[in-house]
Amino acid sequence: MHASRRIALTLFLLGIILIYLIVVYLRKNNQPDKGILFYTYTIVNTYPHDASAFTQGLMYDDGFLYEGTGRYGYSTLRKVNLETGKVIQLYTLPEKYFGEGITIHGNRIIQLTLDSKTGFIYDKETFNLLKNFEYATEGWGITHDGKNLIMSDGSATLYFLDSETFKEVSRIVVRDGKAPVTKLNELEYVKGEIFANIWKSNRIIRIDPETGKVIGWIDLTGILSPDDHKEPVDVLNGIAYDAANDRLFVTGKLWPVLFEIKLISREY
Repeated sequence: MHASRRIALTLFLLGIILIYLIVVYLRKNNQPDKGILFYTYTIVNTYPHDASAFTQGLMYDDGFLYEGTGRYGYSTLRKVNLETGKVIQLYTLPEKYFGEGITIHGNRIIQLTLDSKTGFIYDKETFNLLKNFEYATEGWGITHDGKNLIMSDGSATLYFLDSETFKEVSRIVVRDGKAPVTKLNELEYVKGEIFANIWKSNRIIRIDPETGKVIGWIDLTGILSPDDHKEPVDVLNGIAYDAANDRLFVTGKLWPVLFEIKLISREY
């Protein structure tokens, strides 16, 4: 065999081997993590929701919903009757602030704002504004693990803040396998996990707060019926958990309905 043919054959075989290795690598790295669980839902109950509420944060506490709403000039903090959807207590933010996520920590309600780098602390019972605090990023969602506050800013990073000083104590990057998951929005701490809305999607992810690893995906596609789209509605946003009765609630911005759901596991 001529030397040129041997070289050509060798290059051909090396090319086939290279293609094979690339295919094996891509298959390995694009397989779903076997530890990740996938869920759909069943609707347990529906409740009225103020269709003018641009929901940014949602909490359930002691029989009532607490809701933070957004948009400049319309941002509020609310206490809401779950069964009727009626607002029974209201604080309106100054027009220059775009309200974001809320959480309840002890006898305080903590509310973020979008791009003012300012958060507010209220007395839970009276809604009296106690003080402000500052942070370095945008403010999107907030929850807590019983010790530290946990905050999102629309990226793949979650920030853990000291609940008294509001200084950052640690952070995690949320990843599905090796890929960062961005657009983390409203947060809720549920049974030792962080649940997070993914902005502009019908999905919620379940996050390991120690590692940032995604341990579950919840697909809520179709939860809002076509009839409820007759008026302008925005994206899914708002997660609340009733720990005493193990109830999970979800809603969205400008949605006329709030849902109590049960999760149903499914295969990938």
